[in-house]
Amino acid sequence: MHVRRGDEVLVISGKNRGQRGRVKRAFPRKERVVVEGLNMVTRHMKPRGPGRTGGRIEMEAPIHVSNVMLICPSCGRASRTGKRFLEEVDLKGRPRKVRFCKACLEAIPDQTD
Repeated sequence: MHVRRGDEVLVISGKNRGQRGRVKRAFPRKERVVVEGLNMVTRHMKPRGPGRTGGRIEMEAPIHVSNVMLICPSCGRASRTGKRFLEEVDLKGRPRKVRFCKACLEAIPDQTD
């Protein structure tokens, strides 16, 4: 997937088109992401046990990954991404693979959460 948890993205289609947000969760097998504060849905929940109240709860729903674009941290524009290998190697001796912005050709640093 071209986006990961912690990336800032721009929604390019759907009811939240044109809005920005940060990726909260990513589901690579389902090709979906949850973006903070976007694609809000209302769930009607029953009370479950003494500590949890019921009612209408607003929560973020997943968005298909094709409907979001990564905002490049270096140039600040929404752009397509690619992958390339760097000269440096990882601990196993393989070349390190990184994402890069196709607009400014800069490598996108990994988020350390």
